[in-house]
Amino acid sequence: MYKILIIEDDRTIARVMAEYLRKWNYEVIYVTDFKNILKQVVEFHPHLILLDVMLPFFNGFYWCGEIRKISKVPIMFISSMQDNMNMIMAMNMGGDDFIVKPFDLNVLTAKVRALIRRAYSFQGEINVREHKGAILNLSDATLTYQDKKLELTKNEYKILELLMEHAGKVVTREEIMQRLWEDDNFIDDNTLTVNVTRLRKKLAQLGLEQFIITKKGLGYMVK
Repeated sequence: MYKILIIEDDRTIARVMAEYLRKWNYEVIYVTDFKNILKQVVEFHPHLILLDVMLPFFNGFYWCGEIRKISKVPIMFISSMQDNMNMIMAMNMGGDDFIVKPFDLNVLTAKVRALIRRAYSFQGEINVREHKGAILNLSDATLTYQDKKLELTKNEYKILELLMEHAGKVVTREEIMQRLWEDDNFIDDNTLTVNVTRLRKKLAQLGLEQFIITKKGLGYMVK
């Protein structure tokens, strides 16, 4: 089942679109927190985004740019403004299609189906992990937090990926070493300690001083 995220601040329009698209067996949700749109995109992992131009706080062009930093997910802009400049701006920011309000729901559905058909090839999945605003990009081993980006070594990336996969739970030192060994990187207990210490120093540079917590006698966790 393909997943669609609607980013539309008119709750009535968002609800009507969602209900109609669900009849076509899509899993559909719509954004309600317009301050944390990127977080909701990451958590839902949509296959298609319907994005309004006029939104509270930041407009759709801004959010399209932010989404494009982490994903190639297809984006269809929705707007009541049909002038060429808006359409050109939408495409230049990374949009894939544009539909003008008011629109027929059958036309919307046809456009959605066509865009999904063109896109998958499966290049739209969001290849990231997110926890409390920190975004780990699995494709280039970087961590982004509050517009700052951090380059990670292979070991640092593997450690952080495992901890973020199990956010809120303790991961034992043995489990972390086994994950590192999967790449034939046979590290011992002392080397793991060095890697975690170095990773914590890097995280502190982003303002994430307490991101990794030590559970004595057990292991580590992010919480």
